[in-house]
Amino acid sequence: MNDFGFYFGLGWGHIMSIDALDHILFVWVLAAIYLLRDWKQVLILVTAFTIGHSITLALSVLDLIDVPAEWTEFFIPVTIAITALVNIFRKEYTTRHLRLNYILALLFGLVHGLGFANTLRSMLLVKGQSLGWSLFGFNVGLEAGQLVVVAVILLLASLVVDRLRAPRREWVLFVSAGVFSLALKMALERLPS
Repeated sequence: MNDFGFYFGLGWGHIMSIDALDHILFVWVLAAIYLLRDWKQVLILVTAFTIGHSITLALSVLDLIDVPAEWTEFFIPVTIAITALVNIFRKEYTTRHLRLNYILALLFGLVHGLGFANTLRSMLLVKGQSLGWSLFGFNVGLEAGQLVVVAVILLLASLVVDRLRAPRREWVLFVSAGVFSLALKMALERLPS
């Protein structure tokens, strides 16, 4: 159980630290189109991201895939920018129109999972721990952290849209444009040479 707690803390810290800005931005832009009443959809969305993240994390730790770190670090903000652009050009927020987000969350979770793989791989090798239990603890911690971030985002969105009566489209554009500009800056800074 000690290992679970250790890896839970790593997963939690993976999203709840200031060094996790790209991860927080991705969750923020994914959830920007939802309101508090959409919490079930967002729960599925965050879980889809975690599943994608887990798959490539496991495949990379098992040395079944190997993507150079500089490309992974570049593609992470690219996925954030693409998600922001999808939000910017989205016209409707019906369940049918939001299904694309589940696909984006799963696919882009695959990319984000590569970002932590090298760190996790070296920890497992040093400590000689099992992959399954370590990944489970990490993913539960990651999911818990994402749910806290999403709760804050949904509460803020509901405050702005429902209480302050700002148009939902304007809220989505404001958040997505801001995240897009930060992600573009990150991608340009991380462009592999």
